[in-house]
Amino acid sequence: MIRVLIAEDQAMLRGALATLLDLEEDIEIIGVAEDGTAGMRMTEALKPDVLMTDIEMPGLSGIEIASAIRDKRLDTRVLIVTTFARPGYLQRALQAGVSGYVLKDAASDELAGAIRAVHGGERYVPAELAELAWTTPDPLNTRERQVLRLAEEGMSNKQIAAELCLSVGTVRNYLAEAMSKLGAGNRIEAFQTARDLGWL
Repeated sequence: MIRVLIAEDQAMLRGALATLLDLEEDIEIIGVAEDGTAGMRMTEALKPDVLMTDIEMPGLSGIEIASAIRDKRLDTRVLIVTTFARPGYLQRALQAGVSGYVLKDAASDELAGAIRAVHGGERYVPAELAELAWTTPDPLNTRERQVLRLAEEGMSNKQIAAELCLSVGTVRNYLAEAMSKLGAGNRIEAFQTARDLGWL
């Protein structure tokens, strides 16, 4: 049996996924978590073969959980199930050690197949998503991404500088570089573009 833990913050979907997958003869749902923090805690306690998780959740994101699982050298493989067909999300997920990436509108047999594939040591990414990711590279570096996230929260350059222990001029330079890379006319357009493509 493939022991699966589900981390999903939408209660209806969480229940539907558990019910559907429990019908598979070789898959056992050993638990469900309502947010990312609970998902990480339950992964450490239950040691599932596969963690099936959303990306955007309260607490930890699916990508942050995957990074933590990799850093802690846990044997659990991570399968992202999300509504976001964005190249940035997929790229960041793969960099974090995610083994599979499936959209929520996928058929139940595809989802079960993805679970079996990642459990067997394979990587599962639908071809159209993989092509999108490789043809749309993420232009931002880590600092530019941090600055844009804080700008998105409404922080001024001075506040961002204090938060990241940088000078105001350095923050201004990071924002200008990010806007240039994204073809944006201002910081709002820059973080909206980056968010839409999954790069934040």
